[in-house]
Amino acid sequence: MTDKPNHLPERLALLADLNAAQYLTDGLLAGKEDVPAIALNKTTEPLPYDDESRAELEPVRALVEDAMYQFREDRPTAADGWLAPRLHATLRLTRREAADRRIWNYLALGVAPDYVVWRHLVAKSEGEPAKVAARRFRGPANVQAFARLWWAAELFRDGPDYGSVVTVCSNQDMLNTALRVGVIDHRPTAQAMVRLLERGTVRTGREVNALVAAVNASAATLMYDVVAPDTDRDVKPLRDWIEAAELAPAVPRRDLPIGPYEEKTPERSVDVLVDHFAELFAGAPVRGRRDADEGTGGGEV
Repeated sequence: MTDKPNHLPERLALLADLNAAQYLTDGLLAGKEDVPAIALNKTTEPLPYDDESRAELEPVRALVEDAMYQFREDRPTAADGWLAPRLHATLRLTRREAADRRIWNYLALGVAPDYVVWRHLVAKSEGEPAKVAARRFRGPANVQAFARLWWAAELFRDGPDYGSVVTVCSNQDMLNTALRVGVIDHRPTAQAMVRLLERGTVRTGREVNALVAAVNASAATLMYDVVAPDTDRDVKPLRDWIEAAELAPAVPRRDLPIGPYEEKTPERSVDVLVDHFAELFAGAPVRGRRDADEGTGGGEV
């Protein structure tokens, strides 16, 4: 497996897609080669902001090493729920900054290629060697190893509370499917889906996929932001949280970190959508689920 990268600089940087592509060798994707760190860092660009505390590389590297150590005896997927909120709270990015793929390219190739291999190395089929999909290093936000965790934390946190992020990231089907649909940007929608997970209304991968598909399809005819309004977004708490990065200690390893002190999602709006989504799910086709009329009482077979 890829070793810890050598010659790490002090600051994070940006790595363009074109430059990132040249380091996605078969050896790296198979976990047998390292990234040539010195050469890679010659192709990077500086971050577009001057806040040195947010640009420090060491806190991110330490966080990734702790995740790999803490979950060394578990399935690597178990690390997602732990790492996502802590990565979000460590980087303290705006959505505009996080939309720049170059920062995620650099995290994956310049900071922690060993984590990407550890987390995403899979055997494609029996008899073939294990390999990491290239898009885990350089890919869309819902797939790239670090971008997916940051966006999950951003879209599913409830103001400063990351508890719902842990719930989502502990269910790979919800994490992988929900990030693909635009409706998840509506906070009451996101929190209502979390609530259905917590209640056990949806459990299996098939059920989660059916729920997300039903919720997304229903959004074409029902305006969720009208029937379940969110609070007006105030940019000040996020701005204050980002500006406080310089004085903030390292994120806690046992307790969840605290996010921006934004107002939480309105409970009434979440309740309205929980009921609606439960009804949608009850009528959604789930492969393997039989109708109660057939005497099975539902559920997977």
